[in-house]
Amino acid sequence: MTDVNRWLLPDGLEEALPDAARRLETLRRAILDQFDVWGYDLVIPPMAEYLESLLTGAGRELDLQTFKLTDQLTGKLMGLRADLTPQVARIDAHRLREEGTTRLCYVGTVLRTRADEWSGSRSPLQAGAELFGHDGLDSDVEIIRLMLATLAQCGVRGASIDLGHVDIYRSLARLAGFDRSRERAFFDLLQRKAVPEIEEMLSEWQLDQEVSRQLRALVDLNGGPEVLVEARGMLASAPIQVTNALDHLSEVIVHLQAAHPELDIHVDLGELRGYSYHTGLVFAAFVPGSGQEIARGGRYNEIGRVFGRARAATGFSTDLRQLLRLVPTPKESGRECVIAPAQGDAGLEAAIADLRARGVRVRRLLAGESGEAMQGGPRLYKRGREWNVEEP
Repeated sequence: MTDVNRWLLPDGLEEALPDAARRLETLRRAILDQFDVWGYDLVIPPMAEYLESLLTGAGRELDLQTFKLTDQLTGKLMGLRADLTPQVARIDAHRLREEGTTRLCYVGTVLRTRADEWSGSRSPLQAGAELFGHDGLDSDVEIIRLMLATLAQCGVRGASIDLGHVDIYRSLARLAGFDRSRERAFFDLLQRKAVPEIEEMLSEWQLDQEVSRQLRALVDLNGGPEVLVEARGMLASAPIQVTNALDHLSEVIVHLQAAHPELDIHVDLGELRGYSYHTGLVFAAFVPGSGQEIARGGRYNEIGRVFGRARAATGFSTDLRQLLRLVPTPKESGRECVIAPAQGDAGLEAAIADLRARGVRVRRLLAGESGEAMQGGPRLYKRGREWNVEEP
C-alpha cells in the first residue's frame, strides 16, 4: 500500500473535521435539549451486544446489516449495532421495567455492513426518541410532532410528512391467503409501484376478483389527505382492520393540521417503510427538492415481547450527518478564539481562567510558537498591571 492511499477510509465510513465536528456537536446538543424539554430521558446503549439480544424480535431484520465479531472473553458472537431502536426497547422492557408510559431518547453512531441507498453512509449518527406503554392516537401524534419540532430546532425548514399504515396491506394480504413468499413478492412490486408486473402477478395468481381489485388499488391511493375519502370507497368491503387503519390516519391528520396548519401532509397507502418491523402507523419527513427522507418512524408494538414485556411503542429516528447537509453553513465557520501569550504573571493566569469560566475560547501559545501563525482574532495584552482582551 502506497503513502497515497495508506490513510483512505473504507467506503461509507466518515470522519468529521473540526468545522463539521463543531456543527455536528451543535446539532447533537440542540436535539438532546429538544428531547429533554418534551420529557424524554437520555439513554446510552453499548456499541456491541450479544447477537441473541441484538437481533432478537424486530431486530432480526437487521441481521444482514450487522457486523459480527467474537467476544474474546466468552467465545460468543457479538454484533455491532446497526440500529439503536431494538437496544432502547430492551432497556425499557428488561432494565427499566416501568409501569405506564416511558419516554426515552438517544444519540449515537451505528455501523452497517451496507451503505444507505441515498446517503452512501455506513456509519450514520442516529438520533431518535421512543415512547413506550401507550397504544393510541395521542402517542402517535406526539412522536410526529416531536419529530417536526426536532427538525425545526436543527434549522430544517419546509419539511413535509408522508403517512401510511401497514395494517392495510397486511390485512388484504391475509384476506388473499398469501403465504410469506407471495406476501413479500407483492410487497416488493408495490414499493416499486410496478403496475404492469402487479397486474400480471394478480392475474396469474387468480385471486378473488374483489380482493385482487383492492390490492391493485393500493398503487394509486396516494396524494393529499383527501385520498382517504377515495380509499374508503375503494376498500369498503375490506376487513375491519382496514377501516380502523383509515380512521386512525384521518384522526392523526386532523390533529396534525390543528397543531401545524402550514404542514404539507401526503398519504401513500402503498408505501410501507419498515413493513416487517412496524405494526401500525408509519411516517417519514421530507424536504423540498429531495426525494430522500430525512427522518422516519412508526409504531412497533411487539418489539419488547422477546425481552419479557410486549409493550406498545412508537418512535422516530434521524441521521445527524444527513441533517448537517441540509442546514446552511454559517457565514462565520468556526468560533472566535482569544490568543494568550506563552509566558506571563499570575494576572495572566487569572485572566485566562476567568475568560474560560465565562465560556470564552482561549488558546495559549506554547514556548517558541509564533502568534503570527494565528492571524486575526483578539489577543490578551498587559496594560499596566491588568491583562485585557484587545484586537491586534
